[in-house]
Amino acid sequence: MTSEAVRRVQSGSPWEESFGFARAVAAGDRVIVAGTTAVKGDMLYGEGDPYEQAKVAFGSAVEALAEFGLGIESVIRTRVCLAHSRDVDAAGRAHKELFDSVRPVTTLLVVQGFIDSRVLVSVEVEAYRGAVDS
Repeated sequence: MTSEAVRRVQSGSPWEESFGFARAVAAGDRVIVAGTTAVKGDMLYGEGDPYEQAKVAFGSAVEALAEFGLGIESVIRTRVCLAHSRDVDAAGRAHKELFDSVRPVTTLLVVQGFIDSRVLVSVEVEAYRGAVDS
Protein backbone atom coordinates (compact mmCIF):
# COMPACT_ATOMS: atom_id res chain seq x y z
CA MET A 1 0.00 0.00 0.00
CA THR A 2 1.44 3.36 -0.95
CA SER A 3 1.41 6.33 1.38
CA GLU A 4 -1.11 8.03 -0.96
CA ALA A 5 -3.58 5.28 -0.07
CA VAL A 6 -3.58 6.45 3.55
CA ARG A 7 -5.43 9.59 4.61
CA ARG A 8 -5.64 11.02 8.11
CA VAL A 9 -8.03 13.56 9.62
CA GLN A 10 -7.84 15.52 12.86
CA SER A 11 -10.74 16.66 15.03
CA GLY A 12 -8.89 19.39 16.92
CA SER A 13 -8.65 17.45 20.17
CA PRO A 14 -5.70 18.69 22.24
CA TRP A 15 -4.74 15.05 22.87
CA GLU A 16 -4.25 14.48 19.14
CA GLU A 17 -1.56 17.15 19.11
CA SER A 18 0.14 16.26 22.38
CA PHE A 19 0.12 12.48 21.74
CA GLY A 20 0.69 12.67 17.96
CA PHE A 21 -2.32 10.78 16.60
CA ALA A 22 -5.15 11.24 14.13
CA ARG A 23 -8.88 11.08 14.95
CA ALA A 24 -9.44 8.81 11.95
CA VAL A 25 -7.32 7.07 9.35
CA ALA A 26 -8.45 5.67 6.01
CA ALA A 27 -6.25 2.90 4.66
CA GLY A 28 -7.47 1.03 1.63
CA ASP A 29 -11.08 0.02 2.13
CA ARG A 30 -11.14 0.67 5.91
CA VAL A 31 -11.61 3.79 7.99
CA ILE A 32 -10.68 3.47 11.65
CA VAL A 33 -11.73 6.05 14.23
CA ALA A 34 -9.59 6.35 17.36
CA GLY A 35 -10.91 6.14 20.88
CA THR A 36 -13.46 8.93 21.14
CA THR A 37 -15.04 10.34 24.29
CA ALA A 38 -17.65 12.97 25.04
CA VAL A 39 -14.93 15.62 25.39
CA LYS A 40 -15.11 18.35 22.76
CA GLY A 41 -12.54 21.09 23.05
CA ASP A 42 -12.21 21.62 26.78
CA MET A 43 -15.78 20.58 27.65
CA LEU A 44 -17.05 17.18 28.77
CA TYR A 45 -20.64 16.57 27.68
CA GLY A 46 -22.91 14.41 29.83
CA GLU A 47 -20.84 14.51 32.99
CA GLY A 48 -22.03 11.68 35.23
CA ASP A 49 -24.34 10.29 32.51
CA PRO A 50 -22.95 7.25 30.61
CA TYR A 51 -25.87 7.22 28.16
CA GLU A 52 -25.30 10.84 27.16
CA GLN A 53 -21.53 10.37 27.00
CA ALA A 54 -21.95 7.34 24.72
CA LYS A 55 -24.31 9.29 22.44
CA VAL A 56 -21.90 12.23 22.18
CA ALA A 57 -18.87 9.97 21.68
CA PHE A 58 -20.57 7.97 18.92
CA GLY A 59 -21.74 11.23 17.35
CA SER A 60 -18.17 12.50 17.23
CA ALA A 61 -16.96 9.21 15.78
CA VAL A 62 -19.62 9.36 13.06
CA GLU A 63 -18.59 12.97 12.34
CA ALA A 64 -15.06 11.68 11.73
CA LEU A 65 -16.42 9.09 9.27
CA ALA A 66 -18.26 11.87 7.44
CA GLU A 67 -14.85 13.35 6.55
CA PHE A 68 -14.52 10.30 4.28
CA GLY A 69 -18.07 10.48 2.93
CA LEU A 70 -19.28 7.65 5.18
CA GLY A 71 -22.16 7.27 7.61
CA ILE A 72 -23.42 4.70 10.07
CA GLU A 73 -24.38 2.30 7.27
CA SER A 74 -20.65 1.76 6.64
CA VAL A 75 -19.81 0.83 10.24
CA ILE A 76 -18.70 -2.79 10.61
CA ARG A 77 -17.13 -2.76 14.10
CA THR A 78 -17.53 -0.80 17.31
CA ARG A 79 -15.72 -0.99 20.62
CA VAL A 80 -17.18 0.47 23.77
CA CYS A 81 -14.94 0.98 26.80
CA LEU A 82 -16.59 1.76 30.11
CA ALA A 83 -15.15 2.92 33.40
CA HIS A 84 -17.86 1.01 35.33
CA SER A 85 -19.75 -2.21 34.63
CA ARG A 86 -22.88 -0.55 36.04
CA ASP A 87 -23.00 1.55 32.84
CA VAL A 88 -23.38 -1.37 30.41
CA ASP A 89 -27.13 -0.91 29.90
CA ALA A 90 -26.90 2.86 29.41
CA ALA A 91 -24.09 2.62 26.86
CA GLY A 92 -25.80 -0.32 25.18
CA ARG A 93 -29.00 1.68 24.80
CA ALA A 94 -27.11 4.52 23.10
CA HIS A 95 -25.37 2.00 20.81
CA LYS A 96 -28.66 0.32 19.86
CA GLU A 97 -30.34 3.64 19.07
CA LEU A 98 -27.64 4.47 16.55
CA PHE A 99 -26.62 1.09 15.17
CA ASP A 100 -29.67 -1.17 15.47
CA SER A 101 -30.30 -1.13 11.71
CA VAL A 102 -26.60 -1.70 10.91
CA ARG A 103 -25.66 -4.35 13.49
CA PRO A 104 -21.84 -4.02 13.48
CA VAL A 105 -19.75 -6.46 15.46
CA THR A 106 -19.20 -4.98 18.90
CA THR A 107 -16.81 -5.45 21.77
CA LEU A 108 -17.66 -4.10 25.21
CA LEU A 109 -14.88 -3.66 27.75
CA VAL A 110 -14.71 -2.39 31.30
CA VAL A 111 -11.42 -0.59 31.84
CA GLN A 112 -9.68 0.76 34.91
CA GLY A 113 -10.23 4.37 33.91
CA PHE A 114 -9.53 7.17 31.46
CA ILE A 115 -7.19 10.16 31.31
CA ASP A 116 -9.97 12.36 32.69
CA SER A 117 -11.69 10.65 35.64
CA ARG A 118 -15.03 12.23 34.67
CA VAL A 119 -15.04 10.27 31.39
CA LEU A 120 -17.22 7.18 31.68
CA VAL A 121 -17.27 6.00 28.05
CA SER A 122 -14.85 5.81 25.14
CA VAL A 123 -15.77 4.36 21.74
CA GLU A 124 -13.94 3.22 18.63
CA VAL A 125 -15.49 2.72 15.21
CA GLU A 126 -14.31 0.91 12.10
CA ALA A 127 -16.01 1.35 8.74
CA TYR A 128 -15.81 -0.31 5.33
CA ARG A 129 -15.83 1.95 2.33
CA GLY A 130 -15.95 -0.66 -0.42
CA ALA A 131 -13.61 -0.81 -3.34
CA VAL A 132 -11.20 2.11 -3.20
CA ASP A 133 -9.04 3.33 -6.06
CA SER A 134 -5.42 3.46 -4.90
